[in-house]
Amino acid sequence: MKIRVLAVPNARASEVAGWEDDPRAGRVLRVKVAAPPVEGKANAALRECLAAYLGIPKSQVVLEKGDSSRIKTFIVPDGAV
Repeated sequence: MKIRVLAVPNARASEVAGWEDDPRAGRVLRVKVAAPPVEGKANAALRECLAAYLGIPKSQVVLEKGDSSRIKTFIVPDGAV
């Protein structure tokens, strides 16, 4: 299953803010991460935050698209959301 995520780096704390409608990408899950957007740190923190939120191992959360974009597409197991 694919999940569209709107990443918000450099937040005070890492948390899932909830679903929202984005004019560029449609329905996205807004996720705030405390890590800065350099050298993949924000992507790694985003992956860990999503895994914890969904209750699955982080190895099952795969970044498919959007490595350097704020809007990313992750692949997670079916039924995880």
